[in-house]
Amino acid sequence: MNIFKSIILCTYNETDNIKEAIENIHNKLNNTEIIIVDDNSNDGTIEKINQFKNQNNIKLIIRKKNKGLASALTRGIIESKGEYIGWIDTNMSYLCDKFNEMDELISNKNYDIVLLSRYINDGKDERPLSRSLASKYLNLFCKFIFNSKINDFTSGIFLMKRKILNEVSVFGNGHGEFFIEFLYNIEKKGFKILEIPYTQKKDLDPIKSKSAPNLFKFLYLGMFYIFRIFLTFLRKN
Repeated sequence: MNIFKSIILCTYNETDNIKEAIENIHNKLNNTEIIIVDDNSNDGTIEKINQFKNQNNIKLIIRKKNKGLASALTRGIIESKGEYIGWIDTNMSYLCDKFNEMDELISNKNYDIVLLSRYINDGKDERPLSRSLASKYLNLFCKFIFNSKINDFTSGIFLMKRKILNEVSVFGNGHGEFFIEFLYNIEKKGFKILEIPYTQKKDLDPIKSKSAPNLFKFLYLGMFYIFRIFLTFLRKN
């Protein structure tokens, strides 16, 4: 089966990554549209995207007011047409070929959503120890407090059937922490979930990282993740 897929890219000042991300999706995936939601980049990202404007499988949405990953992904989902919907960070497009494996598992094994996971056999996190350990223990905390079978709530790289959106809403606020609640609600509704391993490579330039350019920012954002976990836990009761 070759189901039509929508892959969403959420961008802000991604001039170093966006061209490679688009080319990797084009080269490695068939029957796929690319939905790019950009938060009004000012570093040349939009100009690089426009180099591909003659390719009819790319849709660019430029937002001049709304900001943030969660709301960008929500907008991308609204604009998408694929029966399967996926997301990947532009600086991790080396993993695009994983979407073919996820597509096959959904189509042939009847999974509803397939996640890339660092915390199962053969998964790995090569980032600095302070980040990799914090991420690992945050996910262990999620697994414990939700009594969940999911091992990696925060990788964020997934492919899912559109039908999930008939029963589970994306809470379009925040950064990556929104995905924790989204996954928990998918599991709670009884959808069939599979995790497959991947290796998260070390950031080549940590200073340019939007999630954690330094330890202080990393810990600051971590508080929002903890808050979202408790909020999700309270909502379930």
